[in-house]
Amino acid sequence: MAGNTQRRNRRTSNKKGMQVGSGGQRRKALEGKGPTPPASERKGHKKNRLASAKARHETKRPAPRRGGPKGTNELVVGRNSVVEALREGVPANTLYVQQYLDNDERVREAIQLASEKGLNLMEAPRPELDRMTNGLNHQGLVLQVPPYDYAHPDDLTAAAFDAGEDPLIVALDGITDPRNLGAVVRSASAFGGHGVVVPERRAAGMTASAWKTSAGTAARTPVARATNMTRLLESYQKAGLTVVGLAADGDVELHELEALAGPVVIVVGSEGKGLSRLVGETCDFRVRIPMPGGAESLNAGVAAGVVLYEASRRRA
Repeated sequence: MAGNTQRRNRRTSNKKGMQVGSGGQRRKALEGKGPTPPASERKGHKKNRLASAKARHETKRPAPRRGGPKGTNELVVGRNSVVEALREGVPANTLYVQQYLDNDERVREAIQLASEKGLNLMEAPRPELDRMTNGLNHQGLVLQVPPYDYAHPDDLTAAAFDAGEDPLIVALDGITDPRNLGAVVRSASAFGGHGVVVPERRAAGMTASAWKTSAGTAARTPVARATNMTRLLESYQKAGLTVVGLAADGDVELHELEALAGPVVIVVGSEGKGLSRLVGETCDFRVRIPMPGGAESLNAGVAAGVVLYEASRRRA
């Protein structure tokens, strides 16, 4: 019985004792923390994570480009190519010469031309030149060409108007061969053109190859880049220029086009595809070059030269 009594008197409840209030002891903990900060400052919020990632990206040092100096410099490799580039006045800043290189006539000429032009002359071991050129056959000579300084499309018309002349501009649509670009620049320079415009993407740019083909005329004939060729042509039209597109199925023959005597943009498409649809629709005239010999088309450099000559003749 005693054992049963003890079991009845034993506390069997797990309930805690009476809850006691803070009595004002935690009043500071209950005070407000001010206005809610913006989402970009709240730790863990999506906007905060995005802002942090953007900040890390902006402060991160870019890794050097594999295969050569930092930036977008171009490398001309090989003895013949380097000598030709230096002869044609391709703007360069550094000539790399392999250590212990066997001198021949081309090496001596390259070093002499580079010295006359005030270029940096750097001696480098063969493994370093191999790394710079990604294993190309550089033959001990590597010429570094800085990025081309493109003009703004509006600069071409401004220069013409400032000189009291009607603008004569060539726009290239879909030309991917830099040698064609160089040939067009050369023709524009020969016939009084005020510059050449190329698209910013999916088109040939002013590489060393284009410079060589231009035979040095790229130094005095500016090349501009357009983000959107159709919008650029429309802006030229608003400035009073006539947009003339070359097309094998054009409605007007070249000798019939009086507009060439005034402010004009000559648009040349690729040899295979011609003008793109939107660019073709933007043109004021679609002009064809008569070819009695029966050829289906001319390459961009030749076609531009023919039309530029006709424009120059009419202006004279």
